[in-house]
Amino acid sequence: MTDRSLVHEKILPGQLLLQTEGVCNFDAEHLLEVWGAQRQRFTAVLQEFSPVDWAAPTRCATWSAHDVVRHLCDGNGIGLAWISGTDDGALDLTAGFDPRITPGRWPAASATESPATTLGRFLATTEDLFAAARARLAQRWRFDVRLPYGPMDWTIGVLHGFWDSWLHERDVLLARGAEHPTGGGATAYATAYGVFIAAAVASMLADPVQQTLTLSGDGGGIYDLDSRGPVTLTVSQATTVGPPAAQVADALAGRAPVTAVLGDLPASSRIALSHMADFFNTPAEQAP
Repeated sequence: MTDRSLVHEKILPGQLLLQTEGVCNFDAEHLLEVWGAQRQRFTAVLQEFSPVDWAAPTRCATWSAHDVVRHLCDGNGIGLAWISGTDDGALDLTAGFDPRITPGRWPAASATESPATTLGRFLATTEDLFAAARARLAQRWRFDVRLPYGPMDWTIGVLHGFWDSWLHERDVLLARGAEHPTGGGATAYATAYGVFIAAAVASMLADPVQQTLTLSGDGGGIYDLDSRGPVTLTVSQATTVGPPAAQVADALAGRAPVTAVLGDLPASSRIALSHMADFFNTPAEQAP
């Protein structure tokens, strides 16, 4: 098994390293703290939702706010399976996972659930997920889970879950004209993983990219990316100028035109980083 253990002691303040081969350096305990605070903020908003709010549309074309939160409950279950070592390949492309189709099928099991029941399940499964992750970190267990772009250490699976959760919070809140309460730590983790997975998709399509992104605002800094071999992303948080990090994360996940956000990049880099967004926005029946 490739050594992807997390070496906290070697991390410089404000730095993060993600790689598809070799050691990934980030503080998973800190990520859990950030995600916990982020989820508390989102839960506080959901607790004030009216029936109209739960039924309101989101940035996910066919999902209401209630549908999105039921999806996040499903995500908690997948994360808990990863952490407990019972992963059944839920996100494995080779087993038939399609991010445009498969997640839409999961909430069918809870289609008759009330918003109040969903919210209670969301709180309970979130608590279970975080408790299991903290226990695994304390035990210093190392094992791989299957992500869409291949096997990675289970802690990268937690980062994947956080990215998905952070994006879906925005899907709910921004669609209703509300602010997304998030901090620099949360935005930095989500943006870093968004850049990383976009490059991983480009690499899978034999379209490597080498590019340095300078991003501004919460989560801003220098994102140094190279996927000419294994995908490697080094993030150094800093105050700099450039597109806002949160907007970049949105665009790379297909929530906004990549050209509008990263129009200053060379065309080759912009095209490579657009593959994931293009895929998300291509109906399955139209895919090549």
